Amino acid sequence: MDQGTLQGIGTIFAMLAFLGICWWAFSRHKKKDFEEASRLPFEGPEPGEDGAQKSSTEHDQRGKEGRNEP
Repeated sequence: MDQGTLQGIGTIFAMLAFLGICWWAFSRHKKKDFEEASRLPFEGPEPGEDGAQKSSTEHDQRGKEGRNEP
């Protein structure tokens, strides 16, 4: 086999892999999983509910207080 044949086989393999990934991603049996995953960012707690996310002004105020102290 020469280099052109190997490149052709590699191209066909890459094309089949790409088509397989597309088929997997857009198949009907994965639709439910992807819809659930797309809602994950919106299902978490609201900012400030559990204190995990502070506003930028609270963060700035704490930083300024810490710098003023000797």
